[in-house]
Amino acid sequence: MVQHLYVHIPFCPKVCPYCSFYKEATDRNKTQAFLDAVLREAEFEAQGLRPRTVFFGGGTPTALSTPQLKFLIGGLRERIDFSAVEEFTIEMNPATVSHEKAESLLALGVNRVSMGVQSWDEELLKTLGRVHSGAQAVRSYAILREAGVPNVNLDLMFGVPGQTRRQWIESLRRTVDLGPDHISAYCLTYEEDTEFFERFQRGEMGPQEDRDSDFFEVAMNELEAAGYPQYEISNYARPGRECLHNLGYWRGSDYAGLGPSAFSTRSGWRRRNVADTADYTRRVLSDEDRFDFVERIDDDSRRAERIAFSLRTTDGVPETFIPENQAAALVLHGLVTKKNGRVFLTREGRLVADEIAAELI
Repeated sequence: MVQHLYVHIPFCPKVCPYCSFYKEATDRNKTQAFLDAVLREAEFEAQGLRPRTVFFGGGTPTALSTPQLKFLIGGLRERIDFSAVEEFTIEMNPATVSHEKAESLLALGVNRVSMGVQSWDEELLKTLGRVHSGAQAVRSYAILREAGVPNVNLDLMFGVPGQTRRQWIESLRRTVDLGPDHISAYCLTYEEDTEFFERFQRGEMGPQEDRDSDFFEVAMNELEAAGYPQYEISNYARPGRECLHNLGYWRGSDYAGLGPSAFSTRSGWRRRNVADTADYTRRVLSDEDRFDFVERIDDDSRRAERIAFSLRTTDGVPETFIPENQAAALVLHGLVTKKNGRVFLTREGRLVADEIAAELI
């Protein structure tokens, strides 16, 4: 039985220059047909699906109006058995938060909100192309709490061009002062098909390994000292508030994905929906093949993915996944430890997690 459901809402108030997820500017003319297509796709995926977690990502799911969200979530509940749902997350941009929307989402069963703050500094927000201000993000957080949202995550970003160490520390401390349940702290990456990648290729901006490593250590120090243990490379949570949906991915669980560009991994097969809203909508409503990528997941691929993802978490990976000579070398260099038949990254290992995973795979 598949226990995780992801729904991709591609619409955004504004396309950020660093974001590589499939998205497009909000278009009212496309929205209703898109919603109809998602509900139609839900009918295809419903068999064998009883989600424990639901995650609405994007894009900006709350770029949809309150009536549209009611239509979509109500329609999903009619088609998919939601009786086992423990965690229902929706991503929100601070510019799209309102009392009405927050209260409506709670009434529809949403119990976790992930809000993309990225920074509290106005100049850095401009650099990132965000449509909200720091003050607006504070107000939006207050609205979510006043509405009674029981579990709130705040996304932060480091390695932003022009960002100083002092700004990053202040950003972390300001976030902690608000008291969210979960904090995600990601290093900016330069992904293809983004404005930032084009500027990186022109030499106008780019990663700085020493700075980014230092900022990562700052995040670990500040957040763990404030009562947010690091349970995955980029994620910190108060005990018991870890994101169950993402843990499902990292542990290699099957999941169903709805919407353009969404992946599904079910019964040893991985499929990706076409990354074009208009084409996705047309294909689904015409009962045509909606996939642009299909692969069989063999044992070697599954092992490689478990290493790449689970090693990043405090779960670690089974010792049997890693050749003894490689594990011994990593232990010798202080990058991993072994306990109860599992291998875990040390603090030093977390700083080079991607390199370790690449070596092991």
